Order: sequence, then C-alpha cells, then structure tokens
Amino acid sequence: MQEDQPQDIENDDLHEHYRFTASEGQEPLRVDKFLMNFIENATRSKIQQAAKSGNILVNDVAIKSNHKVKPHDVVRVVLSYPPAEKLLVAEDIPLDIVYEDDAVMVVNKPAGMVVHPGHGNYSGTLVNGLIYHIENLPTNSNERPGLVHRIDKDTSGLLVVAKTEFAMTNLSKQFFDRTTERLYYALVWGHVEDDEGTIEGNIGRSFKNRLQMDVFPDGDFGKHAVTHYKVLERLTYVTLVQCKLETGRTHQIRAHFKHIGHTLFNDERYGGDDILKGTTFTKYKQFVNNCFKVLPRQALHAKTLGFTHPTTGEFMRFNSDVPQDITDCLEKWRTYSENSKDVEQD
Repeated sequence: MQEDQPQDIENDDLHEHYRFTASEGQEPLRVDKFLMNFIENATRSKIQQAAKSGNILVNDVAIKSNHKVKPHDVVRVVLSYPPAEKLLVAEDIPLDIVYEDDAVMVVNKPAGMVVHPGHGNYSGTLVNGLIYHIENLPTNSNERPGLVHRIDKDTSGLLVVAKTEFAMTNLSKQFFDRTTERLYYALVWGHVEDDEGTIEGNIGRSFKNRLQMDVFPDGDFGKHAVTHYKVLERLTYVTLVQCKLETGRTHQIRAHFKHIGHTLFNDERYGGDDILKGTTFTKYKQFVNNCFKVLPRQALHAKTLGFTHPTTGEFMRFNSDVPQDITDCLEKWRTYSENSKDVEQD
C-alpha cells in the first residue's frame, strides 16, 4: 500500500494558531510529540487529527503525525478560523489598580490570572479586563494591548500598562535598556548559604521539556540573563530571598534558582512540588503537604516595580504587599523552624 505523500497546500484562508522553530540542538522527533512539548493541555490524539486534516505544516508543507522534526524546522498549526487571542473580548473583570493617570496604569495582578489570552486561556485574562476599562489601548510588537512586560499566571504582583503609543514606546525602551527596577520575593527549597549573590547564565527553551526554560551557562543557546539575590530569612529547609532582575527572560527566577539547586517552593513545572529538602518523617511530609495546600502555586511575588514616568520624567516606585497565601506559608515555616530549634536545644 502506497504511503500518502506530503503536499503543498494553499493556506490563504487559514489562520496561524501556533508557530515554533526547532532549535539547533533538536534531535529528530515525531511532530506530534514535538507539539505536545510545546502546547499546554494538548493531547496526542488531537494533534494527530490535526495532522490528518492537513492543519500541521513543517516548513509550509502539510505533514503526517509521524513526520520527524529536525533542527531549524518551522512547525505551524493552521486552522480555518482565527485564534481566540486575536478575537479579544472586553470583560468586566475587577482590577487591583495601584496607580493610574493619562499615560500609565500600575496593576497588582493576583496569582491565577493569565496576563494575555493564548494556549487555552482565552477569557478572564488581564488584557480582557484592561480593554474593558480603557479604550484604544496601544498594542505592543505582539499585538497585545497595553502590555509592556508580563509575569506568569501563578506569579502575583505588579505590572505597568501603557495607555498611549508614546508611553508604550518609552516604557518598552526602559525595559530594553534595563533601567527599570524589579524586585521579587521568592521562597526556595534548601539552605541558601551566601547572604547575597548573582546568578548568571543564558536562558532558553529546554531541549527535554519545551514548557520549561533551561540555563545554558556556556552561552551556546538562549539569551543572556542575570539575577541578583539577597537572603531575607532562612527557615530550616527553605529560604526566603529577594531577587533583583537585571534582565527579564521568561521564567528567569524559576530557571535560575533551579539551576543552582534551589527550586522555588511548590513550583510544579520545575519540580518544586516535591519534597526536595528535609526529613523522611511522616509528620514532616504532612507538614509540607499542608504548606502546599496553603500555597497552591510557586512561591513568587513581584513586590516592587520602578520606572521613569514617560511624560513627567519622574522616577516612580511602587510596592505591593506579600499575598496572604505566601504569608500563611511563611508563618507555617517560621513555626516549624522555631519548634525544630527547641528540639535541637533539648
């Protein structure tokens, strides 16, 4: 039986939903497995059905699901309707607005809120709320209204939003030039020995799990990334640190701290939802699991944000309180640490 041959297809009426470029280090991998590493919540059967329907292209050629992706291949998923993130719908979502004037808005984003639509999150995002509250927001280079930077879904904290084209250009340049101030609080596994330090190493997509970022210290892959940290509190098997971003790469703090052996507490994507440090006692395991329940996300909060106002030229600095879930988790660890000292003294 002759095998179906790939064919060029006319795709003028098709809309691109995903585009990925295979890295230089990509080993030959079936396209269905490749896409599962990239697209959250995707199932292999759905990807295979999309390939069967001619909706998966590699280098603009429709392929079968067993096609092997190689370095530098451009993999696209195209469908007959536009992706949902292009069909932005204004939603009356309450926003925690820290500051607002004619040019900028500073928002304190809660954990669990996605910043912009995409990858299965097409409503309830910060952008859906922004376009409801503000008309005619300027778009960034990715056509996302108002956004100058972003933080992860399960990271809480401060974001600045540009309300005018001038503010968008000005603030974007400040982030590019690294003249903004960004301080995060993170609870990480283990005893961080040095009171302060710097983590430096290129950050890029992991070759093993494309939903993760890896650190490439030799600089062969990824983008230059620098994180400065200072220990705020040591709590037996975890450490509270303040992180100052010199660069702003995707998952920078999460990847950098995993790289030095201090994965963020309860960071599911990077393995921090396992008990990485501590004892084998059942009571300790129960204690940590209770901490996970109190803080059901990575322990990361964007606490301080500083930038020069685009029109007044004044440097502005904003601070947000550490959220209740992180505070409650810290209190549990403080109690545990005090009790541990009492046991040691006895």
